[in-house]
Amino acid sequence: MSAASARPGGEQARRLHDPHKLGRSDTGHERGEATGHGEGGPASKRIITGYGFWIFLLSDIVMFSAFFAAYAVLAAETAGGPSGRDLFDLSKVAIETALLLASSFTCGLASIATQRREMLQTQAWLLVTGLLGFAFVALEVREFAGMIEHGAGPQRSAFLSSFFALVGCHGLHVSVGLLWLGTMMAQLWVKDFRPAILRRLLCFNLFWHALDIIWIGIFTIVYLIGSGL
Repeated sequence: MSAASARPGGEQARRLHDPHKLGRSDTGHERGEATGHGEGGPASKRIITGYGFWIFLLSDIVMFSAFFAAYAVLAAETAGGPSGRDLFDLSKVAIETALLLASSFTCGLASIATQRREMLQTQAWLLVTGLLGFAFVALEVREFAGMIEHGAGPQRSAFLSSFFALVGCHGLHVSVGLLWLGTMMAQLWVKDFRPAILRRLLCFNLFWHALDIIWIGIFTIVYLIGSGL
């Protein structure tokens, strides 16, 4: 009589206590060895790429946190120059905010169209996202140019230095995102919905939505509080 037959129901009991076969699979793999199947297998490239890009975004958020902290410390250091109450036009900033929020929404619609593998809808929503983002950057550049023209450039005071650093860094990120978006649209049109293209689109979506969240912080802390509201 074998050892297995001497323990009736032993194998069945072991399976009940180890339903995911973490200890040993049916093919005899040792405990802890990734088989590539089921719960014990390695993560897909999509998950790995998304996880790695989240780490990058967290490092970017740390950088923006430093800019936010610098602005909070220097917001009152106007050196006798204009303050946020004198410079900020909330109606124009509200338009910028609406444009960026709308671009985040259309970016989400493009993601849905991508999941359905609808090329024309994906390209159309990505194009709308890019146009909204470009309008946002154009309004921000116009705001900066107007402030500098009236002698309120970054060299005027510590307040303005921290303002231009924080808001300008966000605008630079949006500009880079627009270049990335144009590249992705071209690659998508030429190479179709390949797995590598889908992973890059996933990273772009994460990046664009993160910029939207950061802008909400800028709009609240810099513009609303800076205007005395």
